[in-house]
Amino acid sequence: MSDSEEDDCPRLSAETLAALQEFYLEQQQPSTVMKNFAVGAIEEDWQLSQFWYSDDTAERLAKEVISAIGRGSKIACISAPSIYQKLKELHHEDVSVVILEYDKRFSLYGEEFIFYDYNSPLSLPDSITPNSFDIVVADPPYLSEECLTKTAQTIKFLTKGRILLCTGAVMEELAEQLLGVKMCEFIPKHNRHLGNEFRCYVNYRSSLNSTVHTSNS
Repeated sequence: MSDSEEDDCPRLSAETLAALQEFYLEQQQPSTVMKNFAVGAIEEDWQLSQFWYSDDTAERLAKEVISAIGRGSKIACISAPSIYQKLKELHHEDVSVVILEYDKRFSLYGEEFIFYDYNSPLSLPDSITPNSFDIVVADPPYLSEECLTKTAQTIKFLTKGRILLCTGAVMEELAEQLLGVKMCEFIPKHNRHLGNEFRCYVNYRSSLNSTVHTSNS
């Protein structure tokens, strides 16, 4: 190609090139964000008693939360990262949700991450005020009276009223005593087989009591 032909070729200005680059980055960003919120994006740590829900169960519970309180409401997930991730994946633009978690790997979620140790159930940031969440979703890490009792203190501090608790079937009586929740028909499933039967408990009218929605995974 001659010099004159090169001169005739249209060239993009520096401003246009910068704008195009920004556009391409914006197009790539949503897929990266969604990968971060995929269930299992952070691997289970068995030493922390972490066992992630199956994708079907996480989706079912996330949809239950939205149907219970509506979009735009405030949600707190205590030791329930699978449900937090699915809420963000499905409703990234229209959900206000925080994750209270001991595992600091989840700090990648920025301001929505709140360090939480059930041994200090009310040791929370000053920005977290009493009864400020429309629903609290909790999955205490251990099947013990101590763990559930202390986690229940946090739940009652945070919630305006509605509670979705996920824990072992053996905790049914204590869960009702502490939180006034009832066992649902829906049976949550995990990615790995666990020796203890897990159930969901709520204190409101819930679609989790419809066997039509029982997880098959």
